[in-house]
Amino acid sequence: MTWSEVFELLGPASEETAWMVGVASLFTAIGGLLIGVLFVLTERGGLLPAPPLNALLGMIVNLGRSIPFLILMVSITPFTRLVVGTSIGTDAAIVPLIVGAIPFFARIVETALHEVPADVVAAATAMGAGRGTIVGKVLLREGLPGLISGFTITIIAITGYSAMAGSVGGGGLGALAIDYGYNRFEGKVMIATVVVLVVFVQLIQMVGDLLARRLSHR
Repeated sequence: MTWSEVFELLGPASEETAWMVGVASLFTAIGGLLIGVLFVLTERGGLLPAPPLNALLGMIVNLGRSIPFLILMVSITPFTRLVVGTSIGTDAAIVPLIVGAIPFFARIVETALHEVPADVVAAATAMGAGRGTIVGKVLLREGLPGLISGFTITIIAITGYSAMAGSVGGGGLGALAIDYGYNRFEGKVMIATVVVLVVFVQLIQMVGDLLARRLSHR
């Protein structure tokens, strides 16, 4: 296989990976943020203390984090087929990517919000701020650099998951590396795939670090 043939395969596979990672990251950000905030609100001493709900959330999140991604992807195949109508392809891979990444990001959100100084929250409460104001203008605002850094880590993890999804028909760069680089012994394809993934992850990390530094005001 020539390099021009490799590049012809690399372009569509890169687009598929970017699509999977982009859509999965968007839904993961929404779901993980909601669950992470709920974690902090419902814990003992939180703004809406509800220990039983907090414990239930913790159990669900820990369950989701404890299942290896490949097993998770295969085990929720009926759910994936129900949502997108198929269990093969890039759209199908997005469903387990979201299911696997939301618990991961939820814990990161919880940790980032816990790093907000308690006296800042106490000061806002003393000034009569409501729960919504405290969450939106104190917790999320003060914890934003940590949330950005954590979300960067999450996107990189999703990128790794997407490559694993390629081994079971998920498409993208992972499928390209396995189909051509591993099964057909096309070394150029494997090398090119690894280089693209490394560059992709480096760019994500650079952008994430830049945003976190810009938003940090401590």
